[in-house]
Amino acid sequence: MQLNAANGVTVEVSDSIFGVDYNEALVHQVVTAYLAGARAGTKAQKNRSAVSGGGAKPFRQKGTGRARAGTTRSPLWRTGGKTFAAEPRNYAQKVNRKMYRGAVRSILSELSRQGRIHVAENLGIEEPKTKALKAKLVELGLTDVLIVVEAPTDALLLAARNLPHVDVATAATVDPVSLIGFSQLLITEAALHRLEERLA
Repeated sequence: MQLNAANGVTVEVSDSIFGVDYNEALVHQVVTAYLAGARAGTKAQKNRSAVSGGGAKPFRQKGTGRARAGTTRSPLWRTGGKTFAAEPRNYAQKVNRKMYRGAVRSILSELSRQGRIHVAENLGIEEPKTKALKAKLVELGLTDVLIVVEAPTDALLLAARNLPHVDVATAATVDPVSLIGFSQLLITEAALHRLEERLA
């Protein structure tokens, strides 16, 4: 299979990575699991056993005219514990390596079919200048774009951080959420080969 490079030259890529059928159910499952794994899950409240105080019976059992009470930390009382207190939890969902790689292949194949992958031999960003990167993207006709490189330079990261619809990722760490979060994908040839090795 071939992808069009920014300089008009075609680049040969593997059909097993950029030419597979789109599996919507798999992509949905992997993306959902990835987003769930990013949740902190640190919400916590105190139940009646976790609230301080309340060791003594507040008043005698009979003769006061009030409802009987054994502790001031009952959820019915002000300053008492929470009835159904939230506890820290882990939202992670199990996704094995084969499923994860299959979802990434499926996304890349669909992006390729839609002509949304652009290959560049080298971005040529030597200085941390946002204006230079923006000019390069305008030259390529790209606005909402994920840039994938083999190893990002400080100049590229600094040049891209002020552009609102541009992000930089590496071939070793690019994830399904990033791939579907941008309308275009700009990838260097070195990163393309590294990505093929990762997904092989």
